[in-house]
Amino acid sequence: MADEPDTIEKVNEKSKKKQKRVIVFSTPTCIYCTQAKRYLRERGVRFNDVDVSKDPQAARDLVRRSGQQGVPVIDIGGKIIVGFNRPEIDRLLGLN
Repeated sequence: MADEPDTIEKVNEKSKKKQKRVIVFSTPTCIYCTQAKRYLRERGVRFNDVDVSKDPQAARDLVRRSGQQGVPVIDIGGKIIVGFNRPEIDRLLGLN
């Protein structure tokens, strides 16, 4: 007996990848933060936006993770991107 062809549901389930956890450390006045968040939204990427200007603990966490105080800093599955670096974001998220 021949194998049954994959149903649409099975194909869709196979093609879905679990998205890595994404955290964007930002401030409201940072233009590059705004651009990075817009880019992620346009690509359908869910992320947690952490405003380090209002959260001192998050600001300390930012420095611990990246070694600096500048924003944006994007944490993708534990890998740190300093600044808005589209090619690196795409690479870490597996986007084309």
